[in-house]
Order: sequence, then structure tokens, then C-alpha cells
Amino acid sequence: MKELVYLNGEFLPRNEARISPDDRGFIFADGVYEVIKYYKGIPFCMEEHLERLKNSLAQIYIPFKNIDDLKGIMSSLIKENELSNDEAGVYLQITRGSGRRIHFLSAESEPTIYMFTFQLPTNTQNVNHGIQVLKEKDIRWQRCDIKSVSLLPNTMLFDKAYKKGAGETILIRDGFVTEATHSSVFGVVDGIVYTYPLSNNILPGITRKVVLDLCREEGIKVLEEAMSEDMLEYLDELFITGTGSEITPVVRINSMVINSGKPGKITKELQKLFYSKVLGGNF
Repeated sequence: MKELVYLNGEFLPRNEARISPDDRGFIFADGVYEVIKYYKGIPFCMEEHLERLKNSLAQIYIPFKNIDDLKGIMSSLIKENELSNDEAGVYLQITRGSGRRIHFLSAESEPTIYMFTFQLPTNTQNVNHGIQVLKEKDIRWQRCDIKSVSLLPNTMLFDKAYKKGAGETILIRDGFVTEATHSSVFGVVDGIVYTYPLSNNILPGITRKVVLDLCREEGIKVLEEAMSEDMLEYLDELFITGTGSEITPVVRINSMVINSGKPGKITKELQKLFYSKVLGGNF
């Protein structure tokens, strides 16, 4: 069976999809995206993802209004690509569309809408045993709250981690941990969970919000306060969250070992609560 994608109103085989070389997403990275995970045909936090998409579109002035129509399209792609019984992802990208190569935000084109599906199973090795991460300077732009397709700094920093056998790179801006290249970051000290507060410096992660809600529901003290770089030396636990990462323990930063190289108690408790929510379909 050929893999089907969605492009501007059509379902078609992936190798037949064509986007104009004048598309501003190609020329200027003038677009936004989302990745939604499906657990056995059920989307995780769909409304939250679409609300974030709506905000990203508004922030860069792309006039796309038919947000609710995207739900049915994504579900159809999952079914058509025979992923209804799997853990799968839908990648959704909206660019400003094709037009003259001019630096101001052209209003002469219709947005380009592109979606595809892919397998997205839980990485049980990482989830159960934890990962090593690198620590690097946050070199990204100043509007990280927008889920822009402009990800060159992220890919450069993640590539460095990959080549060194690490699973992520956590980022330091002005002496504080912001997030990672494609994950939110949480630290635990003396039973208190810390994570960077919402601002233009981080993406409002969907799984991040789920974890914050779980902490509050279960009486785990959580503070949306920035962790200093120096604080990393005193962490009892560290974990990252994301659509693909779910809740992944971090057991080493560069050469520094955390919690004797094992996932921590609070991390494991949050994983248990998270997967109970997922497997129960309570989202």
C-alpha cells in the first residue's frame, strides 16, 4: 500500500506530492507545524495541539481559519495508512504559501497545508532506563513560543548530541536551563519539581502541561521557576517531556551522573500516572 499524505485539499501518494519552489516555507521557513500522537487511533490532547497551532498562526499572521477541519483529515490519514492499531504520529505543517520572494509578509497567496503520518512507538529503552544529554548554549531566536518550522539551531544542537551518543541537548540561556532541542525539561530537588515558566523563551509543551496537571492532582509540589545552570549539580532527578519523548528520565548530563544513573522516584511516579492516563484514554 502506498503511503498517503494530505496536501492542499487532496489525499495522494507521498511520491506524487508537489510543493512549489516559491513556497515561503521553503524560501523563508515562513510556516508553523504540530506533531500529534495517536494511541491506537485516538489522538492525544488534540484540542491543546490545535489551540497551540492557532496561536502560532496568529503570531506570524497566517490567515488560516479552518482549524477544526484538520481533525477529520488527520484521522482519515491515520486510517488510510493503516495505523489505527498502532502508536503513530501526524505531522501537520502550514506555510504562508507561494508568492514572490519579498521580505514582507505577502498576502497574495493561499496557505499551504501538508500532513503525513509515521510510526511513533514509545521508546521503552529510554523511558525505562533514561538517557544521557549534552548541555549547550541556547542559540535559538527569541520567539521560541512559536512552533516555527525554522529549526536550524535545534537540529544543529541535536545533531551534536546524536553524534556523541546522547539522546538530547538541554539549553542554557543567560545562566538558566530553558528547555531542550525538542523537549521540555524538568528537574527535581528535595521532592520539588522545577521547570522553566512560560515565556517567549520556551515552547508551551503539551506534555509539559499534562505533567504539571498530574503533579498538582497528585500533590507533588511543582514550581514554574527557572533552574540555574549551577543547580544542575544538585539535582536529585531530571527528565524531559514531549510528544515523542513522553516522560523520559535523564541520568547523565555530559559526564555528570544523576541519581546514580537511574530514573528517580518522582519521575517513575509521573510516568505511571501518564501511562495510566494514556492507556485509559483519558485525554
